[in-house]
Amino acid sequence: MDAIIALISLIALEVILGIDNIIFISILADKLPEQDRNKLRYWGIGLAMVMRLILLAFISWILKLDQTLFSIAEIDFTGKGLILIIGGLFLIYKATKEIYHKTEAANEDSPEKTKSASFGKLLSEVIILDLVFSIDSIITAVGMVDELWVMYTAVIVTVIIMLMASKPISEFIRKHPSFKILALCFLMLIGVSLIAEGLHFEIPKGYIYFSMAFAFLVDIIQMKTTKKI
Repeated sequence: MDAIIALISLIALEVILGIDNIIFISILADKLPEQDRNKLRYWGIGLAMVMRLILLAFISWILKLDQTLFSIAEIDFTGKGLILIIGGLFLIYKATKEIYHKTEAANEDSPEKTKSASFGKLLSEVIILDLVFSIDSIITAVGMVDELWVMYTAVIVTVIIMLMASKPISEFIRKHPSFKILALCFLMLIGVSLIAEGLHFEIPKGYIYFSMAFAFLVDIIQMKTTKKI
């Protein structure tokens, strides 16, 4: 019974953590022709599952990432911390760049946008974030449960849920530009939290998700109000 409760709890946590991944992949998929969007989503989420399953097989090595490598100004840097900092900086860079293109640079129908968005380049960006989120996810899972089968099951179930949710979320973001900007701001916030976590300044994820849920609710109300007018 304890194992089942741990499994459900871990799946719930993994799904919440996986939202970041889905949003990032959804925004990148929007750069591709319609026939390739599902392909990027499936490859991105599928690779996330493969990475997590492989990392679980090397669980002893993953745990070593929490060991201090060096210290600067009384801040200990670990392998996990460096990965989170690099991932956070990458996420902030990508989100900032996308916000700039959506608000200041070329408009949506610009041929330059389609030309610059190659499947291989976008998939490589997804893989980088998959690796960061996967390591963070696995270390979190190890802190919650001891049984390896529970971790494997949670990863597989979570990926199935992400696959089912990715297309509706992607279509919703694509159809509502204001939500796309909100999603990019959310990714910037996640990037900041990753850097903070890498520097051992924990920002409770509940605060982040609550603030974004509140902003999302405000956007929904504004959209409904605008439609009535």
